[in-house]
Amino acid sequence: MNLVVGATGQMGSKVCHLLANKGKPVRTLVRSTSDPARVDELKACGAEIAYGNLCDYDSLKTACKRVQAVISTGSSMPVAYNPEENNIQKVDLEGLTHLIAAAKAEGVTRFIYTSFSGQINLDFPLRNAKRAVERRLKESGLTYTILRPSYFMETWLGPGVGFDYPNASVQIYGKGENPISWISAQNVAEFAVESLDNPAAQNATLELGGPEALSPLQAVQIFEEVSEKPFEIQHLTREDLQAQQNEATDPMQQSFSGLLLGYTNGDAIDMQEMLSAFPIQLISVADYARRALAAS
Repeated sequence: MNLVVGATGQMGSKVCHLLANKGKPVRTLVRSTSDPARVDELKACGAEIAYGNLCDYDSLKTACKRVQAVISTGSSMPVAYNPEENNIQKVDLEGLTHLIAAAKAEGVTRFIYTSFSGQINLDFPLRNAKRAVERRLKESGLTYTILRPSYFMETWLGPGVGFDYPNASVQIYGKGENPISWISAQNVAEFAVESLDNPAAQNATLELGGPEALSPLQAVQIFEEVSEKPFEIQHLTREDLQAQQNEATDPMQQSFSGLLLGYTNGDAIDMQEMLSAFPIQLISVADYARRALAAS
């Protein structure tokens, strides 16, 4: 049995479908407050539902019973964040630490954890939580894989963060000249599933990016070419982002500003060696742009 944590999220749902398509048994940890439509989608692909959450250790132990591998994509950010209950301290740090302990206690042998790029290494709450969980997983004695993807193109080249391609309007953070290896959530899900059986993933940290490193301005140019429209571009300076982070009092706001500052630094990842060990067809920004614009 394979337990997927974060299964109602963008990447977790893709992991569940990939596992089901491979004929691998799937159990999902689902909160009682999760969107019923998303839960029904998981049931439709054959997933067994275990109700619980990362803040409830007993529910984690129950979910881990008779499980060989855990794939964790769960996080409080961005859509599930609640400053009182579903926050970075309780979910991304304490909750994932409890999940590792529950997996160990129930005899789980493989643990695949979704973090983010090692080059996003500024001081902010989400980054600090993820690096702490990485350390604890390495010390746990479980056979582990740590996935460190760069910026998800579906999120960071999407309207939610100002890349408003349906309206040909884009907010660029910083100068927009430093390259980022934008990666699709679909590809990260494929790496997660491939890591279950690939020897190259055992006790390994995998830095993951897309097929090419493109600056934000180059990504805009691709969308302009695909849509055959000029885009209006606005810039938010690095100094403004730093001021936002300094003034933020909420850990989510501090972390979002930290991720934006990481974006201004760039995050180029050479995937040549990785792809020799993992036969995965990477989705390009142009592929994504064509799909996204067709659906808008």
